Amino acid sequence: MYSKILILRFPKNEVHKPIVYHLTKDYDLVFNILNAAILPRKEGVAVLEVSGSKKNFKEGIKFLKAQGVKVQNASQEIKRNKRKCTDCGACTAVCPTGALAVQRPEMKVIFDQKKCSICELCVPACPPRAMEVLPTHQAFFE
Repeated sequence: MYSKILILRFPKNEVHKPIVYHLTKDYDLVFNILNAAILPRKEGVAVLEVSGSKKNFKEGIKFLKAQGVKVQNASQEIKRNKRKCTDCGACTAVCPTGALAVQRPEMKVIFDQKKCSICELCVPACPPRAMEVLPTHQAFFE
């Protein structure tokens, strides 16, 4: 069994199509949605754990790319630059997994990287740009 966590970016003209459904139906892959933000007429982003045979996995990736989906390996991580962080808490409002939270009574932002699904919603939400995406190795599938 082959398994990877992927970040899929759907073009705004493709978000209404059941593209991910075909991974199961046509390529016998199993997926678990870890996070998703897909809105009409806007770019959609989904973080999926995808499992199956290596051959089917590669074919499924080819299919996604043919549909205009950008496929990234989630071998990247979100880091908080503590020197830039002002503990304003703006990132905590958009974090869907609770990886970012305000510690009370100190009113300090804490970041639990184990809870992070790499959705990247905190990056643009952070006024001082303390949240950063750092690749751990090659991020895009060739």
